[in-house]
Amino acid sequence: MYEERASRLAGAVVWRITPDGAVAGPVLPYGCMDLLWSEGRLLVAGPDTRAHPHDGPARRWAGLRFRPGTAPAFFGVPAHELRDRRVELADLWPAARVRRLGARVDKAADPVTALEEIALERSAGLPPPDPFLAPLVEALDAGRPVAATADELGLGARRLHRRSLAAFGYGPKTLARVLRLQRALALARSGVPLAETAVRAGYADQPHLARDVRELAGMPLGRLLVGG
Repeated sequence: MYEERASRLAGAVVWRITPDGAVAGPVLPYGCMDLLWSEGRLLVAGPDTRAHPHDGPARRWAGLRFRPGTAPAFFGVPAHELRDRRVELADLWPAARVRRLGARVDKAADPVTALEEIALERSAGLPPPDPFLAPLVEALDAGRPVAATADELGLGARRLHRRSLAAFGYGPKTLARVLRLQRALALARSGVPLAETAVRAGYADQPHLARDVRELAGMPLGRLLVGG
C-alpha cells in the first residue's frame, strides 16, 4: 500500500510503501529526486527519464521526494550524475555519517518522520535554491514553450540547458515532457475524458498522449490508470 502527504520541508512530499500482497506499479518520472529508506538502507533515487520498476521481494519503504531542482544542493552532487540511478547514500556522504543516520531511522517509531527530520535539519543550513528554478518549473508546468521561457528568464538556450542538467538531471525539454505527463495523469485520474485530457495537458491529440505515456511509463495509458 502506498501513502503520501505533504512534507514540512517546503515543496516536498513524504511517502511510504507497506507490503500488502499487491503488485507495486513502476515509479514514474516526476522531475524530482528522493531520499529513501528501506529496512536498514539509506539510498538516493536520481531523476528518472523512464519508468523504474520495483525489483526484488516486497519490502517496507519510506521516502522524501524533494521539490524539483532542490535535491542536488542537499545531496551535494549535480542531478545529471544520478539520472536513472539508485545509489547508496554512503556513495555520496561519509560512510560513518550515513551509518549514524541509518541507525536513527531504523530506531524511529516512524521512518517517514525520521527522514523528514533529517531533511529539515540539513536543509536549514543550505543556501536558498537558485531563484530561476521555481519560475522555470512553473512556466513549463503551465505548458509554456522552452524557448519563450528561456527568454522570459533572461537565459540563453545553452545556459538554461546547463543549469537544468545540474538542477533536474536533464534539459528543459525533457523536464517539460515529464511535467506534461504528470499533468495528464492527474487529469485522467480525476475523471476527465482522455481526448480532453490530451488537449488540456498540452498534447497534440489523444494518440500523441498515448505514445508519450507508453514511452515514459513503459505501458499503455489504460493499464497505467488501472494500476494507479
